[in-house]
Amino acid sequence: MKILNDIIKQNIGKMYSAYDEQKVILTYLTKIQHKKIVVDIAAQDGVNMSNTYSLYRAGYSGLAVECNSKFFASLAKSYKRLDQVMLSKLYVYPENVVQLLEAYQIPYDFGFLNFDIDGYDHFVLNQLLTQYRPSLICVEINEKIPYPIKFTVKYSRDYVWDRSHFYGQSIAQLYILCERYNYDLVELHYNNAFLIPAEQNKLFPSLQPGEAYKKGYKCQPDRTQKFPWNKDMDAALDLSPDKALAFINDYFSKYEGQYEVSI
Repeated sequence: MKILNDIIKQNIGKMYSAYDEQKVILTYLTKIQHKKIVVDIAAQDGVNMSNTYSLYRAGYSGLAVECNSKFFASLAKSYKRLDQVMLSKLYVYPENVVQLLEAYQIPYDFGFLNFDIDGYDHFVLNQLLTQYRPSLICVEINEKIPYPIKFTVKYSRDYVWDRSHFYGQSIAQLYILCERYNYDLVELHYNNAFLIPAEQNKLFPSLQPGEAYKKGYKCQPDRTQKFPWNKDMDAALDLSPDKALAFINDYFSKYEGQYEVSI
């Protein structure tokens, strides 16, 4: 209850996240045991569309990571008084993510991971989970890729997001990590999936990815209003798996060899 009161007191009337993720995060953090330590990988400017700023303002410590120079300058300025939050300007790769957290002495079972790198997310998150077990994870998916399609951008240091639909991983691909590391998928909130270690999850149903995708994105009544830029891929949502696979391969034809996709 103290956590809830602290966060409400510090952030009353303020919503920083894009689609009310703050409220979703609060729902889980107030009901699971966790350390008040937050890691935000790809924090951008740390305020606008931030899922972690409200927690840092309420006294959570941790690490905010951003590689973009302009965003990092804004992040450093905005977090100047949040001296319990460490900052790192770094490109995060599978081979350095564990060393990054070790360098900043992040504990194995830290409280909350916010993860959104718009690229080879699957491979970085996979490596992180080999050595760390956060109590709650919020991870962006590529919501345009319907279940049951498994899709991920391949890892390459040459990859740079071109602001197109070509990035990240599908919910079916993310679920591979849920099964591998024994995490429950407890919610998809539009394009953000929420995961809790199975041994810690005593209160929330563990969802199958198809169920989560349908409820959390595909059948959301305001989906087209919130994601109008997805219109050119919406046709895939109602196709059979085989036809959806063909649609995706055709749509991403110029990226041939740069992604993995299967049913």
